[in-house]
Amino acid sequence: MFPQEKLDRINELAAIAKTRELTEEERVERARLREEYLENFRGRFKKQLENIEIVDASDPRLKGKPMATIVDKPNRHN
Repeated sequence: MFPQEKLDRINELAAIAKTRELTEEERVERARLREEYLENFRGRFKKQLENIEIVDASDPRLKGKPMATIVDKPNRHN
């Protein structure tokens, strides 16, 4: 998880940039924090994708067992 204090600082720098031009130090800090955030996001997203398994009804691993699907679930909102 990306540290909240770093996310707060990114947002603070974005708010400052709306009112005045950032200093060179602030621009460098913002770029570094943004890149850090994106690296973190990409890493978490990649892990999510690696854990996805696509299964269909004809998959031999199911060995004749029924496959639960969203369509088969009753609508609980009614």
